[in-house]
Amino acid sequence: MNAQAPLDQRLLSILVCPLTKGPLIYDRDHNELISCQAHLAYPIQDGIPVMIAEEARQLSDEELATYKNKS
Repeated sequence: MNAQAPLDQRLLSILVCPLTKGPLIYDRDHNELISCQAHLAYPIQDGIPVMIAEEARQLSDEELATYKNKS
């Protein structure tokens, strides 16, 4: 498995969910940006967030609860 490029914290501070315009949570373990409001996980590929709703995966209720507890 390739090492994942870390996400620039300055970039994370300005990014919002394209659907809700709400905040995102960086999940380093899964290399995704999480939108609790949209219930979506946006992938990060080669250090670049893919902020396209059609490319995001739907969060399960269990995952959503976990992320809400972290925020």
